[in-house]
Parts: sequence; C-alpha cells; structure tokens
Amino acid sequence: MTLEWEAGRLDSDLNAANFDTLAVRAGQRRGPEAEHGEAMFLTSSYVFRSAAEAAACFAGEAGGNVYSRYMNPTVRTFEERIAALEGAEQAVATSSGMAAILSMVMSLCSAGDHILVSQSVFGATVTLFEKYFKRFGVEVDYVKLSDLDAWKTACKPNTRLMFVESPSNPLAELVDIRGLAGIANAQGALLAVDNCFCTPALQKPLELGAHIVIHSATKYIDGQGRCLGGVVAGRSEHMKEVVGFLRTAGPTMSPFNAWVFLKGLETLRLRMQAHCASAQHLAEWLEQQSGIERIYYAGLESHPQHVLARSQQSAFGAVLSFEVQGGREAAWRFIDATRLLSITANLGDAKSTITHPATTTHGRLSAEARAAAGIRDNLVRVAVGLEDVEDIKADLQRGLAAL
Repeated sequence: MTLEWEAGRLDSDLNAANFDTLAVRAGQRRGPEAEHGEAMFLTSSYVFRSAAEAAACFAGEAGGNVYSRYMNPTVRTFEERIAALEGAEQAVATSSGMAAILSMVMSLCSAGDHILVSQSVFGATVTLFEKYFKRFGVEVDYVKLSDLDAWKTACKPNTRLMFVESPSNPLAELVDIRGLAGIANAQGALLAVDNCFCTPALQKPLELGAHIVIHSATKYIDGQGRCLGGVVAGRSEHMKEVVGFLRTAGPTMSPFNAWVFLKGLETLRLRMQAHCASAQHLAEWLEQQSGIERIYYAGLESHPQHVLARSQQSAFGAVLSFEVQGGREAAWRFIDATRLLSITANLGDAKSTITHPATTTHGRLSAEARAAAGIRDNLVRVAVGLEDVEDIKADLQRGLAAL
C-alpha cells in the first residue's frame, strides 16, 4: 500500500480516509529504507549522481531535492499533510505565521494592487500591511469583518486580495466565509482566511469558498508552544508563486520545526476537542460572574454570530476574551492575580495563557486603530489549555476576586 500525496491527490488507499487518519498518515512514504516515524532531513543541500542530473534538477526537468531553502523531505511531508487536512491542492511551509502572510502578498500582489483587510486582525498583521506593504505601492483599506455590504462597497477595480481572520483575534468575530467568497469571486479577487484559531479540525475555509488558507503553525498545529512556523495553502497555481518567493527570499521552515509540527498534527483533533470543551465550560461560567461586563466567545448563544459559527465551524475554539469592570488597571489586577495561567501573548499551547491585548498583541496599534478594532483597555484574553478545567476556573476566580 502506498501512502504518497502527489500534486494534491492521495492514492486510492487514502482517498476516502477520515481526518484523524490523514493527520497521522498523509505525506508518509513507504519503501525498503523508510522510517516508521517521519525522518528529519537536517541538511542544507543534496548530492547528485552526475553533473547532468544536477543540471536537470536545478532546471526543474527532473524530480529531486535541490536545496533546503525550498526543498526538504521533512518539510514536504508536513506540507502534504496540511494540504490533505485543509483540502488544498498544495501547501507551502514558512518560518512563521507572519512569514506566511508576507510570502502570500509578495507572491500574488503587485504595486498598484488593492488589498482589503479586516479591521479585526492581529496587531502585527496590521503593521505589516500598513507600514511595509504600503511602502511598495500596494493600496490597503480596512473593513468591518462581519459587514458583507461594507466589503462589497470597499471593492475597487484593482482589488486583488481580501484578507480576514475568522474567528478573529481576540474578539471571536466571524465573517460569513461563503458570502465573502462570493463577493471576491465577483470582483475577481482572492479571499485568504487565517484559520489559526480553528485549524482544519474545526473549520475548512476552502470548502466554504475561500481561495487561500493561512496558518500560524506556532499555535494549535504545534500545540505545545515549542516552535515557530507558518503555512499558506490553496490551489497549485497560486502556491507555485509562493514557492518561487521562498526559493528567492528564503523565509523557510526548518526541517526540525516541520518534524515537530508533524507530531502535533497527529493529535490535533483530540486536542482541539479538549480545548473547546473547557473553553465552552469557562465561557458559560464567566458569563454568570459579577465583575465581567462582556464576554466574547462564539459558543455562547448570547454571541451575535453564534448561529453563523455553528454553520461553518464544528466547534467554537479555545480562545475567549472578556471585559472587566474598571479599565486597564482592573484588567492588569485580574491578570496579575492568577497563579496557574501563564502571562504571555502566545496561544494554542497545552498550558493556558492570559494576556492584555491592548498592551501586548495590539500594543503597536494607535489608540484609534485599537478602538476601531474593538480592543478596549479593560479587555482580557484567555487561551484555554489542557489543564483540568476546574483548576483553570479556580485560577480565574483569583482574578475575579482581585476586582
């Protein structure tokens, strides 16, 4: 039985395989020298049998590895597995989630193109678009994530790309991906969805009509806060351009990190189920607590987009945010009173984390930009890990007591 994934197609043995099987097996190769556990190819270059073979490989006329900046067997296995899970023709691994966004835009957009970005995105993403892409003649405008009419109105004849997080960081805002894909198609633009919060275990943007999926593999793909990495996935015609950028510019994933991410994928669905169950329990509990002004979690029926979330996600994720009474000082008191949760801006870890978005993840934005994105000074974000939920609850109770 062969277990290869080539040009976006699984051999017949895995064509009908389910998610968990793909997460463990997709991208594996079997043969007399194959390892049961995926091998780490920790090499910068590869040896050829002749000068003619080397010339053919470098010219793309023959198969084979050329240089690990853009060709590495371990990284390729990770790419093929992510592509299988997302239902993409091809995936390209990068050195970080931000490198994935950089590679996508540099590969698929040009000076004079117009990009529409949701107001509800990670702070560094805004900085990348606003400070750097604009410098090279790319037009960028920002749109309220959930307002499809606003997206339609904001389109221009030169609109090339629409970029969203759904759910968003940190307010769990969503967009109707099918609806926005329809607007993008009518415009002749590409829709890219950052699927970091859901992962393919909970949401498949390509099946909903998106053209490109972005991941910070640093988060739930790894699952234990060990390595940095990113992914761009979609049609082969688009991904070939991304590969070309990586070949030249080099924001490449290391083989070791790819190997770690492969191990993370093997338990992805199990971990996401546990994350989501605990987050749902905590969100429902927090909604009843005094001192909490508002909670942002799409799993709550009180969330204005709960029905939409149910229609395009299989669960609601592990990140919840809430506003406390008393402004920034109260938010800091809440955070500092916790003892179990890690005070850090990362998420997607087995360890629960807590942070103050206005001064960390979105701290480089202007006050006006934060206000437009709904990031208030009294907002606290919790990324629920895999500890016992009662212990997490007890720690959050310490924060509530500090209010």
